[in-house]
Amino acid sequence: MSLNVIRKNIPLEDGRVISIETGKLAKQADGSVVVRLGDTMLLATVVSAIEVKEGVDFMPLSVDYQEKFASAGKIPGGFLKREGKLSDMEVLISRLVDRAMRPLFPDDYHADTQVNISLISADKEALPDCLAALAASAAMAVSDIPFNGPISEVRVIRKEGKFLINPTPAQMAGAELDLIVGASYDNIVMVEGEMNEVSESVMLEALKIAHDAIKVHCTVLKELEAEAGKTKKREYCHEVNSAELKERMHKELYDKVYAVAKQGNANKAVRGESFKAIKKAFVESLPEDHTEDLKLISKYYHDIEKEAVRNMVLDERLRLDNRKLDEIRPIWSEVDYLPSAHGSAIFTRGETQSLTTATLGTKLDEQMIDSAMVSGTNKFMLHYNFPGFSTGEVKPNRGPGRREVGHGNLALRALKKVLPPESENPYTIRIVSDILESNGSSSMATVCAGTLALMDAGVQIKAPVSGIAMGLISDYKTGRWAVLSDILGDEDHLGDMDFKVTGTEQGITACQMDMKVEGLSYEILEKALEQAKNGRLHILNEIKKTLDAPKPDLKPHTPRSFAIRIPKDMIGAVIGPGGKVVQEIQKVTGATLIIEEVEDGGLVNVFAKDKEVMDKAVKWVKGIVAIPEVGEVYQGKVKSIMPFGAFVEFMPGKDGLLHISEIKWERLENMEGVLEVGEEVKVKLVEVDKKTGKFRLSRKVLIPKPEKKESEQSK
Repeated sequence: MSLNVIRKNIPLEDGRVISIETGKLAKQADGSVVVRLGDTMLLATVVSAIEVKEGVDFMPLSVDYQEKFASAGKIPGGFLKREGKLSDMEVLISRLVDRAMRPLFPDDYHADTQVNISLISADKEALPDCLAALAASAAMAVSDIPFNGPISEVRVIRKEGKFLINPTPAQMAGAELDLIVGASYDNIVMVEGEMNEVSESVMLEALKIAHDAIKVHCTVLKELEAEAGKTKKREYCHEVNSAELKERMHKELYDKVYAVAKQGNANKAVRGESFKAIKKAFVESLPEDHTEDLKLISKYYHDIEKEAVRNMVLDERLRLDNRKLDEIRPIWSEVDYLPSAHGSAIFTRGETQSLTTATLGTKLDEQMIDSAMVSGTNKFMLHYNFPGFSTGEVKPNRGPGRREVGHGNLALRALKKVLPPESENPYTIRIVSDILESNGSSSMATVCAGTLALMDAGVQIKAPVSGIAMGLISDYKTGRWAVLSDILGDEDHLGDMDFKVTGTEQGITACQMDMKVEGLSYEILEKALEQAKNGRLHILNEIKKTLDAPKPDLKPHTPRSFAIRIPKDMIGAVIGPGGKVVQEIQKVTGATLIIEEVEDGGLVNVFAKDKEVMDKAVKWVKGIVAIPEVGEVYQGKVKSIMPFGAFVEFMPGKDGLLHISEIKWERLENMEGVLEVGEEVKVKLVEVDKKTGKFRLSRKVLIPKPEKKESEQSK
């Protein structure tokens, strides 16, 4: 059997090569490729249905990225020992690809389309997340599916003042900027990443460098498409239209819709009812025997509403709720709302509201991570919940969907950059944002509420963080455009861009951008970043009116923690044989001890419910690891009595011999009635045997020596 295998290469600046191969695997898919960098290999397939389901008027696209454990020579954990539902990380990578590809399908293409990307070989030196979209786009290129691509994605980092494309994990360590950028040859369509409070100019430069690299990818993909003979795509007809109905509706309804948009009603529900009334009146005006398709009416009315709202913004330079282009909605916030939480906050901006909690736990609460590429733990989590009632809808609570995972991850990226260093923070931190109202960016409300909840909990963050969602209305026929600050839900739906930016007063900590149209110029992007900075600083000032810095101490009911660094050779002494010592400390004091080996020794994290318990446990541990000093006086406890003396525990875990001759100045014939087991006795360490390390104690040296009687002196 002969194979028609086509291979293309994309060289990287550091000498590595990305290879694309098609014609060998999964040939029954509409398109399939294998993308390789180092020993990382991704198999991407795409299939699109020929027949369209009746009534579908949207693009039913699904993108699934999955890591096969065998790709890294691992067996999955758990009872079933097989790959299950996608992990959060796999969902996030799937979203990166979906968000870059979805805007580039034709608006009238409604066939079920599925993109599958599988990690089939893993190389820890070549990360797969920045290759997934390239693989998916390459599979589209060798198919006959209509797609206005190609697109690709790259990772760009900035480290020590230099930008690197698709770096190795070692190169990423210590980077001040980490972005995944998706783009076609002409336009950036997707951005996701985090930064160490960098400036807007640095971020803009990173986007330009990433786009230049993507242009090379797109050129190679066009060559691949030509060599595969797939420049001509399949013909399709997924919509039935009525030019007459469309023209009639536009003529009758456009001015009415424009007038409602211009009213500037700030209430989403009232505004929505006004728009619905126009459509309802049109349908009721039709004769009883009318043949117009109600779905077509809904579609054309949506198009009219979109056009009218966009033109109103461009003409009037005002918004649906009568705000100026750069105006932020009213904000109010409150902390310490929930008395039993470790930290809590309410943040409300316009009709968007988040109730957020911060919970501090021990090392035992860390999240375990087990994937093909990563195994380890995570001590900072942020979970975002979006119930139906937040938008006045009836929706079953079935656990977080991809949107919730993505929004939570964006807020996590924003806040983790200001957390105290791990060496200063022994806690596992979990933030939960419950969205109670939504009309506009609830992920940015989560960032603001998360900042307040952390500060309310007494977590000493570097600086408060705020976030803002920016929008864009553009008309490239006339060259008009308007950047909108703090967008409404309607402005997100009807606009061209959703650009979320978070940061402190010093700079940007995270961002996420999705484009819905082609043609985002760097001039517009620069304006959006400048306007976002002004809005972000305004929101920060509002946050500071509620709480301008972390509270100096934890809440009384928050568990306390204390970290003790110990010599590596003392770890065993604290643990004890079979864990006997550490178990006794926990049982007697009520504290929780977590002992781990670190590079330069051992680390004992002590968690306790209050200061008294903490002090008792810390004193015990310090006593175990303390080095006994000859000449020091200790308060000991008799552990056992022998004919020749007593063994006294003078430090935790350290016993010494108190010989019968060292108990009193007077001569003792035996130990009967002299000391009792459990009796506390003050002793002095007088010697440490150099050969055996055994301790010799004395009690009599702490007692005044009795004077000799006159009769004894005269002898």
